[in-house]
Amino acid sequence: MSELAGKVAVVTGASRGIGRATAERLARDGVSVVINYAVSGEEAKAAVREIEGQGGKAIAIQADIARLDDIARLFRETVARLGRLDILVANAGYACFKPFAEITPEDFDRTYALNARGTYFCLKEALGHMADCGRIVCVSTIGTVLNVPGGACYFGSKAAVEQFCRTLAKEVAPRGITVNVVSPGFTETAMLLANIDDAARRSLIETTPLGRLGQPEEIADVVAFLVSEPARWINRQNIAADGGIVSR
Repeated sequence: MSELAGKVAVVTGASRGIGRATAERLARDGVSVVINYAVSGEEAKAAVREIEGQGGKAIAIQADIARLDDIARLFRETVARLGRLDILVANAGYACFKPFAEITPEDFDRTYALNARGTYFCLKEALGHMADCGRIVCVSTIGTVLNVPGGACYFGSKAAVEQFCRTLAKEVAPRGITVNVVSPGFTETAMLLANIDDAARRSLIETTPLGRLGQPEEIADVVAFLVSEPARWINRQNIAADGGIVSR
């Protein structure tokens, strides 16, 4: 039996894409998983059914990570229904790709409300409930290294998350809690596909040394390792899961 059996994890933005793949992967390791979603209720329920159909345990909790009251309720309800919190995977995010000069105040505020402000207070709230020796993983992007034109707003918000994690890891180390970041490369998700055409897709594949787009399940495998006991000595790291595009 996995050493994660009996643990409880919250995965934000888990109704689809990398979040859903991560929730399903953790459930296979015996973790009881909270499928957090903002608006995709039917997809979240489908994820719960998929996990339960494979013998795992999951519940869906609606909460908009851009709203502080929702964040507090998410963790209160998690502990009330599942009894504890051991793992947080902060995955929820919003991507806005426009040239720097075309970003509106509304674009900026929406991006930072979820990606930066929301993640910050999600981390803060989780720590009030998390057991000692817990695990935190935030999902960022290799875009903070690549600096692709059109991504300044999005990449800036994710760079903030990376800095949160570097500092937080030192603060919670006395409790045995580790804090790491996973930065996916070009991964076949609805978020990516909504922002590229066929020509751009081919270009991204050519950019990736392994010659293809990543799959959400491949990012989930990295997250699952970081929250496992064999990864207990990995802390304050930013792991690029990208097929070899960047080297940190």
